[in-house]
Parts: sequence; C-alpha cells; structure tokens
Amino acid sequence: MTRAWHLFVPKLVTTLRQGYGVGDFRHDLVAGLTVAIVALPLAMALAIASGTTPTNGLVTAVVAGFLISALGGSRFQIGGPTGAFVVVVYGVIARHGYDGLLLATLMAGLMLVVAGLARVGTWVKYIPEPVVTGFTSGIAVIIFSSQVKDFLGLEMGNVPAEFFLQWAAYWEAIRSVSPPALLLSCGALALIIGLRRAAPRAPAFLLVIIAASLVAMLLRLPVETIGSRFGGIEAGLPLPSLPDVSLGQMRELLPSANATVWTYVQPL
Repeated sequence: MTRAWHLFVPKLVTTLRQGYGVGDFRHDLVAGLTVAIVALPLAMALAIASGTTPTNGLVTAVVAGFLISALGGSRFQIGGPTGAFVVVVYGVIARHGYDGLLLATLMAGLMLVVAGLARVGTWVKYIPEPVVTGFTSGIAVIIFSSQVKDFLGLEMGNVPAEFFLQWAAYWEAIRSVSPPALLLSCGALALIIGLRRAAPRAPAFLLVIIAASLVAMLLRLPVETIGSRFGGIEAGLPLPSLPDVSLGQMRELLPSANATVWTYVQPL
C-alpha cells in the first residue's frame, strides 16, 4: 500500500523535500520562458485548427501546463499543445459541441488513470512501428486537409469534419481563392521551414506570426485576421463549469474518448 501511495505523490513535492534553491529557480525560469515563447503562439494556432477560439487555446496551454508541471511525475516534464489532438478535438466539436469535448476529455482522463494503475504503458513497446508511422502520417494528412480553407482564403461556411466532404466543399468554393491570403500563407510556410533549418533554436512560430502580421498590416492586405474572425482575446481566466452528463451522450462520446487516449499514447 505504501509503495502504491508513492505513485500519487507529485514530483514537485519530492523535489521541494530534496532541496530547491535560488539557482534552480533561475534555471527553471529561463526554461519556462523559452517554452512559453514557443507554446503560446502554437496553442493559438492549434486552437483555431481545432475549430475553437484562440482564447481557449491560450487558457488551455496556461492551465494545463501548470497542472501538468505541478502534479506530474517527472522533474523535467514539459506539457504543451500537440498537433495530434487537432483531429480528435475538431471532430468532437463539430459533432457534439464544447460540452461534448469537455465530457470526452473527462472520460479520456479517467481511462488514462485506470490504464496507468494497470501499468498499460509497458505494453506500448509491442505496438508495431508501421502502425505508429501510419497513425502519425494520417494525422498530418487530416490536419492539412482541415486548413486548406484558411490557406487559400476560401469564402465558404464551416468546414465539414469528414475528410471527403471537406474536399467536396473546397471544390465548390475554389473560385473564391484569395491571392493575398495564398501568397501570405506560402510566405509564412516558407519562412517557418527556413527558420527551423537555419536557426533551430529560434522561436520560428512566434517570429513568423509577428512578421506576417506586420506585412498584412503595412500592405493593408484584404485577409482575415484573428480580430475580424474571433474578436479580441479575453483577459483573465474563465470560470470553470461542468458539462451536462447523460449515459446516452457518454456512449456516443466513448469512441472519441478512446481516440483521445490513443492520441495521447502515440508520442510515447
């Protein structure tokens, strides 16, 4: 029983017991700022790609990052947004809304706790490499497909969640391609690739966001911005709330919760 109890003690507690000085705090502060510079613009981008707002992406990055660091089991653990969840989140929001997303997340969290207690993580090594490669490649294709509308600046309604329906909708709206949006998208993509090759340690995403925003503002390009689509980013953290829970909805969300678990396990 005592051995099992140690599994639930956060590494933060054991680190403080072992001794934590000013020098340790200074190094952690620099590391935290470095992660924030990369994670915050990435969180906004992934939130938009997931069909939600930049504010939700920022709040999730801040709150989840803090909880993971405070309650995690590793002294050097970093929690941040990942593109693999875009596919799952986008599909859940499109079909079940924000309440469905929150309920699916809670269900996935409970499943992960049970899997952790059952030591399921030791089975990850038996997953074939082609399965992992196919899984990650499929995620990349689906994320790319969901971003074609914004990349081309298409004038159309909400993008469908299904892959083939997405491309059917793109084909219908192909005549509304915006040349300024396309040029800005290609330039931003080329700059990200160039920076990551020439200066891997540079915050490429943040620099490209700043550069692209300045170009669009100075040249007064007729492109959609975060402000024109979502309005201003709200200050402060929203009050927590619980979703409406029913057995029927839980059954509908079970595949999404299961997909969330496997998406979480995939980076391991």
